[in-house]
Amino acid sequence: MDADPPWTEADRLAALHAYGVLHTAPEAGFDDLVGLAASICDTPTALISLVDADTQWFKARVGLDASETGRDVSFCDHAMREHDVMVVPDATLDARFAANGLVTGEPHIRFYAGAPLVSASGFPLGSLCVIDYRPRPEGLTPLQSRTLTVLAAQVVNQFELRRALAQGAIDESNLASAGVALSESEAKFRAIADSMPQMVWSTQPDGFHDYYNARWYEFTGVPTGSTDGEGWNGMFHPDDQERAWKAWRHSLETGDLYEIEYRLRRHDGVYRWTLGRATPIRNEAGEITRWFGTCTDIEDLKRSEEGKDLLSQELSHRIKNIFAVVSSLIALSAREHPEAKAFAGSVRDRINALARAHEFVRPHSEVSRPTIGDTTLHTFLAALFRPYVDARGASRVVVEGDDATFDDQAATSVALLFHELATNAAKYGALSAAGGSVLLRTRNAGDRFILTWTERGGPPITGKPARQGFGSALSSLSVEGQLGGKLERRWESGGLVLEADLPATALSRRRAALKQS
Repeated sequence: MDADPPWTEADRLAALHAYGVLHTAPEAGFDDLVGLAASICDTPTALISLVDADTQWFKARVGLDASETGRDVSFCDHAMREHDVMVVPDATLDARFAANGLVTGEPHIRFYAGAPLVSASGFPLGSLCVIDYRPRPEGLTPLQSRTLTVLAAQVVNQFELRRALAQGAIDESNLASAGVALSESEAKFRAIADSMPQMVWSTQPDGFHDYYNARWYEFTGVPTGSTDGEGWNGMFHPDDQERAWKAWRHSLETGDLYEIEYRLRRHDGVYRWTLGRATPIRNEAGEITRWFGTCTDIEDLKRSEEGKDLLSQELSHRIKNIFAVVSSLIALSAREHPEAKAFAGSVRDRINALARAHEFVRPHSEVSRPTIGDTTLHTFLAALFRPYVDARGASRVVVEGDDATFDDQAATSVALLFHELATNAAKYGALSAAGGSVLLRTRNAGDRFILTWTERGGPPITGKPARQGFGSALSSLSVEGQLGGKLERRWESGGLVLEADLPATALSRRRAALKQS
């Protein structure tokens, strides 16, 4: 970026206003360009932003409702001063934008890339930009960056032609010059689109396909134009056709983004898994004027994921077998040493609790998947407390309150904590009496998650135990050491009340990490 630009702000604004494009109605040519930019760069938002004295106004936009913002929060004010595409992988880590209102508040911009729009006289006008709401450390590919540059040049060429037409200044010579410029820009665009590794397509508002790039015809081997209209669906695997039609009809009816995986027939007759995506382009009235989409071959990625899943399932199966072997060895040792029978039984119970926790959260195939429900805290606890039922088969440990997502990183700690509580309750507490029960209440408290274990109907409690047993120490270790929470025990007359106060992210650390990324 030039420290001292070779233009004044007054001259720049004069050049911008001379185009007569600010605050004009949407135009299909510009809408198509932002739709294509969003599709090729795989972003939810793309804009043609023109930077005025105090505002930035969007001549065309996709994925954003606002038509303008203040210039003080404009990323494009920075991008238009660059010689090349400006890329911001994560705005929260960029000193220029970390405190920007569009970053700290709605729409929470994270990734930005903008190609400068520069007039024929060298004045920066704004930027053609793409935006994402998650960081993209990888930025843009060289081809995506080059595409933005070519499309930005197309924007300016259309500005030039638009101004000439508005001024009635078109004669044969400059009409030819404008035509040549537009033809060159269109040729560059087609060259970019045809060199994309993805298949690029476009449709009319009603979904009629009228454009495919060269990659589509190269992949499918079909004659040019043969898949226009609705002919594309016949290229899908028969088992995927109705599902793809349903998703596409839904997008056409609602305007929702289109995204689906299906098997697409290659020119050699082999079906390969493909990711299809499409973005609608809307006019000022919110009406869809066009759809732009891409198809990406993901067959190799699918195969890689399947291989990893199989390996993960095999490793988990072996871990399950290890639990069984260890439990059997403990039982064998107890038979040889009767004096250790009580201790061995306690250890076996703990190992079995861990095995149940592992079975719940380990990777499964469709055949091996347990039928105890989705991976949530409540379904996990219901499975853990299944042995504790009354004569009618009703659970004596009632779980109620807010549920939470739950993953394997928390399973071991939670299993140990509540196994110890249930075991002790069955030996000495509420579950040792015929009419005793336990209420486990779970509560989402913002950035904390509270679990309260309350025993009722058990033997009277006269006070706190004189010493802490191994099970109690294990519970404290599970909550405070592994889950990063706080554990409080109250020995009330009606029974033990235990409260585990956890960080809200403790039960699903993997999901929390994905949200932050």
